[in-house]
Amino acid sequence: MNPHHKRLIQEQLQKTLENFLCLRDAQRPAMGWLRAIRQALGMSGRQFAKRLGVSAPWISTLEKNEVAGSVTIKTMHQAADALDCVFVYALVPRKELGEIVRERAISLAKRKLARVSHSMLLEAQQLSEEEEKRAFESEVEELIRDMPKKLWDDHDEI
Repeated sequence: MNPHHKRLIQEQLQKTLENFLCLRDAQRPAMGWLRAIRQALGMSGRQFAKRLGVSAPWISTLEKNEVAGSVTIKTMHQAADALDCVFVYALVPRKELGEIVRERAISLAKRKLARVSHSMLLEAQQLSEEEEKRAFESEVEELIRDMPKKLWDDHDEI
């Protein structure tokens, strides 16, 4: 994929993610969403089971599985429908996508230029501080612009 398309995808996804930023710090109720919503609606486990088309004891298992994190997305969709809710599944980055890419590019550029500087020092061809700064900034911008696959490799592999 060319760098321009990568950038467009990143920008479009960032716009979509803005709708979810308010949820970034939201905490699941200790009892889980299913039980919390069911109880807030005044719905018994038996009534919920009937709406979901399962046995009443299974609701207890379902609610425990949600808290444990072992419930499937499909089951959460079905349970949400039975509670007249919409199940929302999203990954919400802690920072803007561009910022995550920039931080990774900076880290990679530092590592790369440290190796180059060491080699040049050994060959008595060390860059001035200003030249090093320009080379670093150029490397970071190139990594951000091109977003090569190596950006996300382990630094030891690069």
